[in-house]
Parts: sequence; structure tokens; C-alpha cells
Amino acid sequence: MSERIFMALLVGVFFLMAAVFLYQRKKREKQIEELIMYLMRIQDGPELPEWTSYREGQLGILQSEIYKLVMLLHEKSSQAVKEREYLSKMLSDISHQIKTPLTSITIMADLLREPDLPEEKRIEFAGKIDQQVSRMTWLVRNLLTLSQLEADMLKLKKEDVEVKKLVQRAAEPLRLMADVKNVEISFEIDEDIHLICDEHWTVEAVSNIIKNCLEHTPEGGRVTIRGEENNFSANIYISDNGEGIEKEDIAHIFERFYKGKNASENSVGIGLALSRQIMVQQNGTIDVKSEPGVGTEFHLKWYTLSRGA
Repeated sequence: MSERIFMALLVGVFFLMAAVFLYQRKKREKQIEELIMYLMRIQDGPELPEWTSYREGQLGILQSEIYKLVMLLHEKSSQAVKEREYLSKMLSDISHQIKTPLTSITIMADLLREPDLPEEKRIEFAGKIDQQVSRMTWLVRNLLTLSQLEADMLKLKKEDVEVKKLVQRAAEPLRLMADVKNVEISFEIDEDIHLICDEHWTVEAVSNIIKNCLEHTPEGGRVTIRGEENNFSANIYISDNGEGIEKEDIAHIFERFYKGKNASENSVGIGLALSRQIMVQQNGTIDVKSEPGVGTEFHLKWYTLSRGA
């Protein structure tokens, strides 16, 4: 009797183990099937489908690793799409901006082919073609630089730079422009104020702002550049007593290709956008305040970039 009971129990245990084994097998098969379906859904669209998490044994480990790989590939794919879109926009911007000077060059080149063209006109057109080529070179160079900065592809140096020398270097190429307009450029900067920055590109940023002030300051006006330093930041203030900026333009003057009501005829809206991006890349900011008919002041601030920081 006990033998029969033992055999019955043994058979019962066998069937129970078989049932558990079949259940586990079906569960694993179902999970593998769902995992395969998940991978197939990933291929059907750009968005990641919802993920159901399993945390049991080797299958859970496999699922976790696959998910990590999927996320990594998805991020790389998204980044690649953004880079392609950015490159397309940049090329479109360059194409749009060089269209006008290219048209001018084509017209003047056709005129130069005229055999009866007077020598003085020939010299004049050749000079204008040279000006347009220089403008396109400047435009393409600055657009590429701006794009590299925005894409974080241009690495800026960290150098200990004397602010007064930096500002004087930025203003030097604009001396002739100031002399022609009879605009005075004055400096109010102590020699002991220093910055930790990329000197070359910071000179470019400051020079663009000084040039903007000169363009909007009438004959006999003045552009003043001040520098100061405190425990939290180093600051440069560039101000003029020119025509000022309209209130509706203030919020947009640092946008690429934006031209306000008072923008000069030759302006393409690159200089201030480039200056802002150079500052952003160096933990800095540019603010502006202006009053039409009174003047404009740009405030460049570098947080924790002073020598004592």
C-alpha cells in the first residue's frame, strides 16, 4: 500500500515538474516572441515603441542589453538626422547669401568683355568684382565659423588675456572707418583686468560689436569701451551715442540674418550672431540696452572667467 502511495506521489511530482517546465518554456517562448516583435516594430518607424520589462534570469539580462543597444543606436540615428538637417540649412543659408554678389560679379564680368568699354570703367568694374569676392569670402568664412560654434565643433582655447590689449586689438582694424566718419573711440579700462578666454575669437566678437556701433554712430559721434572686474565676472561695456535700436528689434539683433530697421545697406546680419555664439561658448553673455536717438550699450559678461576666479 505504501509502495502504491509512493508511486502515486512520484508520478504526481513528475507531472507537476513537467507542467512547470512546460509553463516556463511557454513563458520564455512568449517573452522571446514579444522581444522579436519589439525589434520588428523598431524597424517600422522612427519612434521607439513602448517597452515591457522582464527581470528574470538570462533572458532578462539579454533583454536589458538589447534595450541599451537600441537606445544607443536610436540616439546616434537622431543625432545624424539633426546633423544632416543642420548641414542642409547651412548650405541653404550660404547659397542664399552669395546669390546677390554672384549676380553682380556676373553682370560686371559681362561688361568687361565689351571691347569699347572705357579704361576707367574697366578699372572700376574690376575693383567692384574684387570687393564682391572679398565680401563672399568674408560671408562664407563667418557662416562656417558660426555653424562650427553652434555645432560645438570649434574648440576655443583658454588663455590669460589682458582686457585692455584685447580691446585695442579688436578696435585697431576699425580705426580707418572711425577716422572717415570722424567718430572717436575711447577706452576706460584698467591694465590689471584680465580674462581667461580664446584671445583670437574674443577679439573677433568684440570687433564685430565695435563695428556695429561705428556703423550706427553719426559723424562727430563717440564710441566708448569700458572694462571692469568683480568677484563674479569680468565685464566689457561698448556704448555709442548713435541712432539707437528700435524696441521691436532689440530681441532679435543677435539672430542670424536678422536686419533691423536701422541696419546698414551692406549688412547681412552675421556679425552680432557670431559674437553672441563666441560668448556662449566661453561661459559668457551679451546684453544690449538702447534708446532711439540716444544711443546703444552692449554688455559683455564672462562668468567666473576673471583671473581671480
